[in-house]
Amino acid sequence: MRFHALATDYDGTLATNGRVGDDVRAGLERLRSTGRKIILVTGRRLDDLQTVCPDLSIFDVVVAENGAVLYWPATRELRPLVEPPPPLFAETLEKRGVPDVARGHVIVATWQPHETVVLQVIRELGLEMQVIFNKGAVMVLPSGVNKATGLRAALDALQLSPHNVVSVGDAENDHALLAACACGVAVSNALPMLRERADLITTGAHGAGVMEVAQRLIANDLVEVTTPLARHALPVGVDAAGAVISLPAYGANVLLAGTSGSGKSTFATAFLERLDERAYQYCVLDPEGDHGELPGATMVGSRLEKPPVDQVLKLLEKPGQSVVVNMLAVDLDQRPAFFADLIPRLEFERSRFGHPHWVVLDEVHHLAPRDGATAPIATRHLVNLFMITVHPEHVSKALLSIIDVVVVVGTAPGETLGEIAAAVGVPAPRVATPALDQGEAVIWWPRQNRPPVSFRSTPPQTERRRHVRKYAEGELPPERSFYFRGPERKLNLRAQNLTSFLQLGEG
Repeated sequence: MRFHALATDYDGTLATNGRVGDDVRAGLERLRSTGRKIILVTGRRLDDLQTVCPDLSIFDVVVAENGAVLYWPATRELRPLVEPPPPLFAETLEKRGVPDVARGHVIVATWQPHETVVLQVIRELGLEMQVIFNKGAVMVLPSGVNKATGLRAALDALQLSPHNVVSVGDAENDHALLAACACGVAVSNALPMLRERADLITTGAHGAGVMEVAQRLIANDLVEVTTPLARHALPVGVDAAGAVISLPAYGANVLLAGTSGSGKSTFATAFLERLDERAYQYCVLDPEGDHGELPGATMVGSRLEKPPVDQVLKLLEKPGQSVVVNMLAVDLDQRPAFFADLIPRLEFERSRFGHPHWVVLDEVHHLAPRDGATAPIATRHLVNLFMITVHPEHVSKALLSIIDVVVVVGTAPGETLGEIAAAVGVPAPRVATPALDQGEAVIWWPRQNRPPVSFRSTPPQTERRRHVRKYAEGELPPERSFYFRGPERKLNLRAQNLTSFLQLGEG
């Protein structure tokens, strides 16, 4: 399931003439019974909202005052997210003759055409405030506060990410709300500019439009809304004609393959940077300790300490926290069992919260080998896997069977694609380029009737020396180790990494 929450505006969206119909409430109840959260995001003050909608129990959390206040109906807990303006502000407005000045826990509001006086008072008092318009209402809030910031605070409390939320609105102050979520919906009665910016426009107006969205979420998780959501695609390079080559943000399993030293780590690092820039949470399973310097990620495990699975899952509870699972201390023959234990637990977390958004399997032939003796992994529902290998022919058939996109780098792209095609059970594609230079790649969709496309990949912004941790602290095989032989070659002291080399050298 991609979408775990529905965030909806109140007036003009969920409500008609300030009231929510019984049929709309029943529809929200059905949506909530699927395990999804319902979040109300409104510009109204909480006391004002409760006069027109006394029963807020259908909502898991209410974001009121245009993003300035959170309220949990189940516990009646209220939490202002920012400091209110000084009382002098509203008092001055009233002295200047501004009528109907309403004060909330944070917000101060009035009506047009009094926005000029409001701006004058803000300037005269030297306040850092902003004015937001909403169908004739003039709302004054601290700078930077809007429905999107309030929603993010609510989602943090629910352990959810905006990438797993559908939002619905109708007016000027809903622009930020729709833009912040994976799918932004405008009801049919919404302002023209909001409809223009929305990913989806409902057929129905007001509550009927919201119910239309709810029913589609229940039926198929909005799986058919693919073209508008392409705005979330993750760019990885450009082809010869200058067209952007992208990977889907959701719904695809990717295999990155190529010969040793061909640039797989560089490509993967650039991809992970795109995820970090767009606040997608990722979890990297790192058998060789190569990913210690990734942006926005915390490493669990080390050369000497096996990564505790419970600690990994605890860190991933926060949608903004990505994790690198360093598996250097896990013996080679134990890595498939570790993977087989961790992956269903990651999938369980996804089923509850929608994240981690991507699971990266480096050296996937170590984690899920073709001839592995561990129990088979249920792959039917696995999605958003990014698998990296130098040996695609050694990867579990179960994982290869769910690959949607292949990216190949290195000096023999045709040979590599041929190996993958044989492993997947499809005809090998023709590749026009016999060899790829550094920074070049080929992308192929094995289950679609599309030829491979060559492109130049986007380089990563952060410099990272490949395998630096493995050579400094890891366990190189005997044939790649250094041996201190001593005088007359009477010693046989093995240095399996640079740290042991320095220690033996001192001795």
